[in-house]
Amino acid sequence: MPVVSVLLPLPLPEAFDYVVPGGLMLGLGDVVEVPLGHHSRIGIVWALKPDQDGSNLKPVKSRLDSPPFGEALRQFIDFAARYLVTPPGQVLAMVLRQPEALGPGPFERLAVTTGFIPENINAARARVLSLAQIPLPRALLAKEAQVGSAIVTALIKQGALKEIERPVDLPFEPLDPTRAGRPLSDSQADAAHVIGRAVQQGGFKPFLLDGVTGSGKTEVYVEAVAQALLARPDDQILILLPEIALTQTFVARFEDRFGTPPVQWHSDVGSPAKRRAWREVAAGRARLVIGARSALFLPFAKLSLIIVDEEHDGSYKQDEGLRYHARDMAVARAKFEEATIVLGSATPSLETSINADAGRYQRLVLPSRYGVALLPQIDLIDLKSHPPKKDHWLSPVLVNAMAETLAQGEQVLLFLNRRGYAPVVLCRTCGHRMKSPETESWLVEHRYSNRLVCHLTGFSMRKPDSCPTCGTPGGLVSVGPGVERIAAEAENLFPQARVAIFSSDTTHTPQAVRDLVAQMEVGEIDIVIGTQIVAKGHNFPNLTLVGVVDADLGLKGGDPRAGERTYQMLSQVAGRAGRANRPGRAMIQTYYPDNEAIQALYLGDRDAFLAAEVMGRAAVGAPPFGRMAALHLMAQSESAVDAAAETAAQALFPVDGVVVWGPAPPPLSMIRGRHRRRFLIQSTKEVDLSAFMAAWRRQFRVPASVRVQVDIDPYSFL
Repeated sequence: MPVVSVLLPLPLPEAFDYVVPGGLMLGLGDVVEVPLGHHSRIGIVWALKPDQDGSNLKPVKSRLDSPPFGEALRQFIDFAARYLVTPPGQVLAMVLRQPEALGPGPFERLAVTTGFIPENINAARARVLSLAQIPLPRALLAKEAQVGSAIVTALIKQGALKEIERPVDLPFEPLDPTRAGRPLSDSQADAAHVIGRAVQQGGFKPFLLDGVTGSGKTEVYVEAVAQALLARPDDQILILLPEIALTQTFVARFEDRFGTPPVQWHSDVGSPAKRRAWREVAAGRARLVIGARSALFLPFAKLSLIIVDEEHDGSYKQDEGLRYHARDMAVARAKFEEATIVLGSATPSLETSINADAGRYQRLVLPSRYGVALLPQIDLIDLKSHPPKKDHWLSPVLVNAMAETLAQGEQVLLFLNRRGYAPVVLCRTCGHRMKSPETESWLVEHRYSNRLVCHLTGFSMRKPDSCPTCGTPGGLVSVGPGVERIAAEAENLFPQARVAIFSSDTTHTPQAVRDLVAQMEVGEIDIVIGTQIVAKGHNFPNLTLVGVVDADLGLKGGDPRAGERTYQMLSQVAGRAGRANRPGRAMIQTYYPDNEAIQALYLGDRDAFLAAEVMGRAAVGAPPFGRMAALHLMAQSESAVDAAAETAAQALFPVDGVVVWGPAPPPLSMIRGRHRRRFLIQSTKEVDLSAFMAAWRRQFRVPASVRVQVDIDPYSFL
C-alpha cells in the first residue's frame, strides 16, 4: 500500500506516516487532511515511501484543493528547523498561519441579469436590471437601485435575474511595470540595472545596497522591481520592512509607480485580507508583497527577488516563539529559491559588511544624497562641559540651536530612545523602587495618564499617592527622563512651539503614525520628540535640526553589539536632518565624546569605526567571527528552574571550540511570574553550533512545568 509521511504544524520531532487510500493520488508538497488522535489536522506530504503493509497506519482523509508546497519551500523549512534547533512542524506553523486559506470558500451570492425582460417593466425594475449587468450582492443591488429587496426577489422569481456564487477572495489587480518612473541619479540607475539584470539571469545572487541616509534607496528598489517584473512575468517579489509604521509610505510609492498597491502582510492586516493574500501568494498571482518579518514564511510559488530594507535593524530578530533573524533567514530562502536578494542600509550590520568585503555579497554604493540635499553637519555636546540646568535634560548649547532653528521657521527633532515620563520611580524616604509584579522590570511613569507601566509585560497601575513600602505620602519621585519629560521641558522652553511625541505610546496604530507624519510634512509640528520609531525611513523636508538627548544610553549593558547599535541608531536619526534643500545639523549630547561609535559619527568615518569593531570582536571571537547561542529555562518555581538548570548542566559534554557560561539568572531574572536561568554558549565558526545545541538538548529531560528555549544568534541579553 502507498504510504506518505505528513508533516504537521505542531512542535513534534518528526513527520507521521499515513496510508494512502485507493483512488487518491498524492505528491510531494500536497496539502492533506489527516487524523491525529480524535481530531483532524492539516499537514503537508513531506515524503513518499515505498509501498508497504499499511494495515497498522491510519489513512489520509483527503487532499485539499490548494497549490502544493514546492521543493524550495520544503527545503527552507527543513533548514530553518535544523539551524534554529526547533521541530520542523514549528516552522511549518509559521507558513500555515492562515488555515482558513486552505481549501474552498468563503463564497458570496450575487445577482446578475439573464437577458430576459419581463412584461410591464417599470422604472424601478429597469434600474435594477441596468445595474445588474455587473454581478452584485442582492442587498447592495437594491440599495444602489434605491428599491426594496422585494423587487430584487421578484425579478429573480420571474427569471430576469439569477443568483451566482463567486469566491470572496478575488485576484489582486495586476501591476503595470511599464508606467514611467521618477528620474534617477547615475548611481541609482546603475544599481537598479545591476539588480534587474541579476534577476533576469536567475540564480542566487546576494547584494548589499550601501547608500547614505537620503540617497534614495527606495527609488532603486522601485526600479529594480519594475525591471524584474518585466523580465520574469510569472515570478514574485518580496520586500521586508523592519517596522509596519514604514509600510504605508512604501506602499504609496509602489502604488504610484505600478498603478495599483502591492499586497501587504503584517500585524495590522485583518484576517480576511491575510486569507486572500496567502491564497494569491500560493497561487503565484500576488507578484509583489511588502511586509514585516513573518512575510518571509509565505508560500511563494516562484520567488525571484527578496529585498530586506534597513537590514541592520534589530527588529528583524524575533525573540518569542520561533526565534529567528529575518535577514539571515531571507538569505537562506533566497539561496533555496535560486533568487536575487538585496540587503539595503545606510549603516550595514558588521555581518553584512564583512560578507561584502569578502566578496560573498556584491556591494552597490550610493555615495551621496539625492539631488541638492547634503549630509547633516554633526556636532558633539560634551555634557561635562555644557551640562543642562538643574532638573533639566537639554544642554544650553542645544537649546540655543533649537531657538535659532524655530526662528527660521524650521523643525526640530529631539531623540531619546526611552518611552514615558521617567524610567524609574522610587521612594525618597526608603529607596523602594516600583517594579512590575512577578518580574524584575521597573515600572515606567507615564505622566499624561498618571500611570506606571511595565513595557515588558504590559502591566499597568495608577501611580500611588504614597510609598507602598513605608507609606510616606508623596514620597515617590521620578528619576531620569523619558520622551514625555523632554516634551514637557521643550514646551516650557518654547511655549509658542507646537510640540508632539512620536513613540509607540502616542502612535500605537499605523493610522496614528500616518497622521503624525502628515502633520510633520505640512509643518503643523515645530518640535517632535521621538523614540527609535522616528529614526526609521521618515522624510521630513523642513526638519533641519536633530538633537540626541542621551547618546550614551545604548552603550550600557553587556550587549556585544552595543557600539554597533549605537552608531547605527545615531546615524539613522541624524540622517533625518536636511533631507531637502535646506542644510541640516545633528547635535549629540554625551558624557563620552571620545567613544569610538560617537567619534565615528562625528568624523563621518564609518570605515574606521567598522575596523575598530572588527578588531575588538575578532579578538574575543564574538559574532561574526564566532558563533553564539543561548539556552533559556523558565518555571514558576525557583527551585524547579534551578533543578532543571542543574540537569542541563550535567548533560553537557566537551567539544573543542565550544565554551559554555552558566547557568545564571539573566538581568531580568523573572518575567510574567516565571523564574529564568540562562546558559550562554560561544563557539568558533568551524563548529556546527546548531548541531551541538540539538545534541545537548537531546541529552536531558525536564518536567513539563519547565520551558526550555534555544536561541541561535541571540540579540537580546536581558
